[in-house]
Amino acid sequence: MALFFGRISLFSCLWIIVILFDSSFIPFSISLFAVSFALFCLLSLEKHSIYIYVALSLLSVVHITAVGTDDFFILLYLYFLIVDAAFRLSERQLSGYLCFNLIITVFYSVLVGSYVIEVMILDIFFVILVLSSNRLTAERTELRHMYEQLLGEFRKNKRMHASAERAARLEERTKIARDIHDSVGHRLTALMMKMEILSIQKKEQDYEELKPMAKEALEETREAVRALQNEEIEGIASVVQLIRRLEAESQLMVQFTLKQGVLSISLKNKQSITLYRVIQEALTNAMRHSPYREVQVVLGQSAIGDVTFEIRNRIHKARHLHDGFGLTNMKQRMKEIGGSLHIYQTEQDFVVTGAIPCGVKEKEYHVADTNR
Repeated sequence: MALFFGRISLFSCLWIIVILFDSSFIPFSISLFAVSFALFCLLSLEKHSIYIYVALSLLSVVHITAVGTDDFFILLYLYFLIVDAAFRLSERQLSGYLCFNLIITVFYSVLVGSYVIEVMILDIFFVILVLSSNRLTAERTELRHMYEQLLGEFRKNKRMHASAERAARLEERTKIARDIHDSVGHRLTALMMKMEILSIQKKEQDYEELKPMAKEALEETREAVRALQNEEIEGIASVVQLIRRLEAESQLMVQFTLKQGVLSISLKNKQSITLYRVIQEALTNAMRHSPYREVQVVLGQSAIGDVTFEIRNRIHKARHLHDGFGLTNMKQRMKEIGGSLHIYQTEQDFVVTGAIPCGVKEKEYHVADTNR
């Protein structure tokens, strides 16, 4: 946007100088300036640019032949068009447009009857400068396209790798669960049936006492099998999976830090979901509102055993904070589990911090919630 306004400003200044110092009939020059300005703005559409540049040059020819004086300000305008075209036209189009404009400059110098040699030398200089700039621009554009293609392939491969890893992990868990069910589960079932037969035949109290123990062991085995077959990830692991997915699917670069002791904290299901959703919303806001793609996520443990988190991303400049749907939802989720959430910004960073009660505060919160 800044480059666009810079080009527009320079274009307008050149025309104003032409109108003031190189025009014998200012109203006609202003009309040509208005038409040229409209055409120059159309260049931003990047459609039929070569024809627009030719039309702008022809308007300068009209100005030269109709109301031009002996000044060379119109030549500066033509050289400006050549330099601007070097960054927008292909090499073939630029070569044709360059020849067309150079013919106009030589024609104008011959028309005024002076500086013919100087103009031709200047034309040669511009030919070398503009063609070199155009070649460098084309190479940079090609490199950018190659980078975008490689980045797309990298993301695709990373997603495929993550999917394959997840499928392999799920397959291995299913195999282990099946083996436990087929071997240990069946043997425990057979053991219970044998103990039932023995308790009927022998009428001894020991068999009656062993039956609940075997039944409990069977139930624990079945719970272990169900847990292995369940692919849902909870707790800190869900946050790690979230960050891996966002890095694979976007250009977000996350610096993830786990402080000492946080991995040993046991989170309940609702706490895990809240932590996941709050960090997810904070990372989504960073992608949506920040021009930077670097985010710092820190998970730690407070002195009383609570899970603390901090999500920090750079911003261009501080702006007024207002609670949108996302921030309101984050605060509501933290309030439901008795946690705390603080959102603030510095001159360079937007920060989301909070704590999820897992220690003394959690017990106090549940006692207070029960007494209501």
